[in-house]
Amino acid sequence: MLRHSWRSGARALGLAAAVALTLPALHAPAEATAPTAAATTSPLALWAPAQVNAYTYRGHAWTDLGIRLIAQGAPLELWSNRPSYDDQIQTVWRAPGGDVTLPEGSMKDFTGLSRFLKLEMVPRNGGDTITMTKAGCLNGWSERVRPDAPATSPYPRGCWYNPYTLGSVQGVQQGWATALLGQGGPMRLPLGTYDVTASIAPKYAEVFGMTAAESSRTFKLVVQKENANARAHSPATAASETAQPAAHEPQQSSAGVVPSTQPDLRALPAWGIQVSRNGNYLQFAATVWNAGDSPLVVDGFRRDGEDEMDAYQYFFDGDGNQTGYQQVGSMHWDPRPTHQHWHFEDFARYVLLKKDKTEAVTSKKEAFCLANTDAVDQTVPNAAWNPENTDLATSCGDLTALSIREVLASGWGDTYAQFRAGQSFDLKGLPNGTYYIAVIANPSDRLVESSTDNNESLRKVIIKGTEGHRTVTVPQVGIIDETGRFGR
Repeated sequence: MLRHSWRSGARALGLAAAVALTLPALHAPAEATAPTAAATTSPLALWAPAQVNAYTYRGHAWTDLGIRLIAQGAPLELWSNRPSYDDQIQTVWRAPGGDVTLPEGSMKDFTGLSRFLKLEMVPRNGGDTITMTKAGCLNGWSERVRPDAPATSPYPRGCWYNPYTLGSVQGVQQGWATALLGQGGPMRLPLGTYDVTASIAPKYAEVFGMTAAESSRTFKLVVQKENANARAHSPATAASETAQPAAHEPQQSSAGVVPSTQPDLRALPAWGIQVSRNGNYLQFAATVWNAGDSPLVVDGFRRDGEDEMDAYQYFFDGDGNQTGYQQVGSMHWDPRPTHQHWHFEDFARYVLLKKDKTEAVTSKKEAFCLANTDAVDQTVPNAAWNPENTDLATSCGDLTALSIREVLASGWGDTYAQFRAGQSFDLKGLPNGTYYIAVIANPSDRLVESSTDNNESLRKVIIKGTEGHRTVTVPQVGIIDETGRFGR
């Protein structure tokens, strides 16, 4: 069950309807071989197979065209940060010879490099040339392309979207290739055979020192009618074990020590704000994230014969060793249709404040399942680039669970969207005027964290209209534009 449906398109790599790639081995034929480190002339090279076969589904071709970007000689690593919501995103290539700043506007949001890849598709039947420009997420599905390349890649998987993300890391391991195009965005292509030229935008090719041969590939694309026997191209992902709770419930409320490495819960501005269809509820999405240098780890242990669990926070030092624990409240089973999982109480609270910042309405939302739904800042110290529990299925358990572990990794946020039960304010009887949506992390100070001075965010809203027909105006935060992204 997804927490919200507009997660990054880069994470939809397995969404192909029917695609088949004629893909020669990357390190077999000489013409398809990734350059070895000794022959490297630039850190990157574009690659594509000689031919791609794509099958249409309802008039759309779901394909990543087999286009890969290969890191040669050294890992390619990009760090992007937004100093404030009034500033553009700044991206730095951490090159072997020193940091290189990418051109201004390279990242309009954190879903990839803007206008990174150009596609020109020339129909062999003489029709009009189709031209497309695509963003480039360098955290696509990755694969090793040289036998001497490192065995694993440390870089994140996917380019995550939240309008208020603060920092990201993109990377391609040395001797590895990453898919530049996901399959979440279908291409509207007529049936036929095309000669396709894929090329890296000149401003990026220049920064990375790519030659013309390294920055462009030409191949054949055959678009056919849907074939019932066609197999969807779904990249394999490495299996990993989900973090497990402690074996037994502690016999005392606390033990051990709290190390200097601690979580630090913060709240992003409420977003995706709208009035419900019946005109009586103010709905919103909210993200609480962990800016600390240690994960927030909460284990729950079921009480005998009850749909309740005792909750304990566990502490870890900088090496990942557990140093202690402390009882921090409880978890309960939420049977409502949009939840149906275990919730930890006292994680966050939502309050609608009047213009003078006094309380007007409190949301009925009182408990949360912790899951890493949004990469908010992958550049904070000890940030987890590839946390395990990124969806509710791995985090929140089912009704029969005897124990559970919920984790909010460093650099990651937990977003609840408007369609979740309780994720709204009742506007009935509320006067029109200016209000603030307050998102408050750790409202009862039960959780141990490095600072509680940054737990609250306020988002200004202006309520108008009549009962049953209320409207909301939401002033923009800095230069952040949510238009066209929310609800995708």
